Amino acid sequence: MPSPFPGMDPWLEREGIFPNLHDTFIHYIRDALNEQLPGEYRATFTNRVWIDDVQRRDPDVSVFGPDDPATAGGTALASLSGLVLHEVEVDPWKEAYLEIVSQDGERLVTAVEVLSRSNKRAGSNGHEAYQLKQGECRRGGVNLVEIDLLRGGAHTTMADREVLRRQHRGYDYHVCVTVARPVRRFFVAAWKLADRLPAFEIPLDPGVKPVMIDLQPMLDAAYDRGRYAVAAKYHQPPDPPLTPEQQAWAEGILREKGVIRA
Repeated sequence: MPSPFPGMDPWLEREGIFPNLHDTFIHYIRDALNEQLPGEYRATFTNRVWIDDVQRRDPDVSVFGPDDPATAGGTALASLSGLVLHEVEVDPWKEAYLEIVSQDGERLVTAVEVLSRSNKRAGSNGHEAYQLKQGECRRGGVNLVEIDLLRGGAHTTMADREVLRRQHRGYDYHVCVTVARPVRRFFVAAWKLADRLPAFEIPLDPGVKPVMIDLQPMLDAAYDRGRYAVAAKYHQPPDPPLTPEQQAWAEGILREKGVIRA
């Protein structure tokens, strides 16, 4: 069953669905790249690892000993405030992204990222880990492709936020392509909820023709084969919520496609 929406499905952005969609989508991007890359390149998976600080818990404070000295046989006992530490095993968080590497696998040419909810949670370890990756690409002369399919969270891509707002008023999603060499340049595609996802070029080495990828067919395939229609819960509001105008538009499409009843 194809997605009822012409572009991004806002019901897929919630916490219970997007992490799985994130990894599925990356698989399709890798396959599309490897079908087109020149023989001296290949696209491969790698993982960024960090501890998710959201899972950590603060200690509870408990008081030991009687509050009334009279209940202690006439002997005054001091009340002791103790820290009760709830030990929670926190597994490292792994997040997949793509690298386009030279044939021998020793030289990173282009990194391809689909931003996650953790990447866009300002102040979190996931956000800091992602910023470190951006810095590594910048210092190492590596091309960086950032695909942001999340309306919520902090602005995270290399694109200047204010410039993006001026040039693409009212956008919901965007792609930022940073070409590292010979001179660093930024290219942005931004679009609204009602728009189709774009096709754009993935840069390689200077003098090598970039390869084109089209995001919409990949999202459609991921939606269909991942059976996200079952998990989307269209009878509930999406997370993050839509504007009243967007909600009316989305409900109209869902009724037209028979996903929800009038």
